[in-house]
Amino acid sequence: MRYIDVFNGDADGLCALQQLRLAEPVDSVLVTGVKRDIALLDRVSAGAGDLVMVLDVSLDTNRPALVRLLEAGARVRYFDHHFAGEIPTHPNCEADIDPSPMVCTSALVDRHLGGRYRTWAAVAAFGDGLPALGEELAGQCGLSGPDTEQVARLGECLNYNSYGESVADLHLDPARAALALRPYRDPLEFVAASPAYPRLRQGFEEDMRRVASLRPEHETPTAALFILPDASWARRVIGVFANRVAQERPERAHAILTPNSGGGYTVSVRAPVANPVGADELCRQFPSGGGRKAAAGINHLPQHDLQRFAEALDNHFSARA
Repeated sequence: MRYIDVFNGDADGLCALQQLRLAEPVDSVLVTGVKRDIALLDRVSAGAGDLVMVLDVSLDTNRPALVRLLEAGARVRYFDHHFAGEIPTHPNCEADIDPSPMVCTSALVDRHLGGRYRTWAAVAAFGDGLPALGEELAGQCGLSGPDTEQVARLGECLNYNSYGESVADLHLDPARAALALRPYRDPLEFVAASPAYPRLRQGFEEDMRRVASLRPEHETPTAALFILPDASWARRVIGVFANRVAQERPERAHAILTPNSGGGYTVSVRAPVANPVGADELCRQFPSGGGRKAAAGINHLPQHDLQRFAEALDNHFSARA
């Protein structure tokens, strides 16, 4: 029997996997990538007797590959919080999917495991831009204020490390990050002892200093659009920066764009924190767009669609204000 773990390379995917592999340690094949590399099941070959664990990637995007694996006889266990569409009905498919805006995949895994490794779920929630959920989970773990701050910063650093056009943009390959986390039952032990964490923390702090002076290219009372420069550091900070400006101005939506190698833009969208819905609907209006209600993105927005996107951003969220 082969175990194949397929997971988003962000904080949520990493922490979901960490919880599951602490609960059930196995040697597994790791399939992952940068945050936006979500068609991960296309890379998987599996058949009868194999168990494929899928974490924090859209079922809707991976549907054809999922059906292929099920028809080949593989068992698939799926945890996710993105838009799924119709979930295949198959005896080998077990899916725990909840697209509610205040849920992350690691929280679903935490629920499945009865809270056995809940501090890792708190890390994921903070990293995934859900600070209220992170505070709630940290409180249930009995963490002090300073420890909660450490957990929150770890979540931000892990999430930050997942953003880039390719793994070359990252400080740490997400597969290596997963293995670096594996020995630590407590994320605070990882912060204190792992040589990987200072590397992520230093990179995070250096890159975040660069965004301090950024201003919107376009803004209205209900939405703001930022365009970052064409640089590796900008591709790394896009998600964390989006989460931060969303928390600073909770009444409006935000879109953060970075140029990509295709001659267009990579887009991250955050719905207003005060009404965290609609980001996925906006992004699905454009090819390669998708995500969840509170946070979504577009892998490639052509330059000629920039104005159309800006108008759609304004119209979509002004209608919800």
